[in-house]
Amino acid sequence: MATIINRSDWAQHPELWRGELNGGAFGSEISIIFNHQDRVGAGPRLHRHPYTETYVVRKGNARFTVDGEVIDASEGQIVVSPANTPHKFVNLGPDALETINIHASPKIVTEWLE
Repeated sequence: MATIINRSDWAQHPELWRGELNGGAFGSEISIIFNHQDRVGAGPRLHRHPYTETYVVRKGNARFTVDGEVIDASEGQIVVSPANTPHKFVNLGPDALETINIHASPKIVTEWLE
């Protein structure tokens, strides 16, 4: 049986793609963070997860740092951070950045490193 997850189950804003979904609550083996950064230079600080995280750049431009490697990605590109690898990203601008961050886990588990 399929499960439909409504926007009201994950969205933190009525119009922006911003929010989190722990998929395990819906029988899924993945979780998702919908990230929207208006401000250039904004983004999550250095952290890691005990599983792979896959980023889909939906809009804008981002600078990722994955295990010390700097990667610039733009709309339509996908960046993969391996399990247990320190990583972070920021909005490069000039416009808003939107990413869909797919966590290979039914629950989001984050260890903040800075």
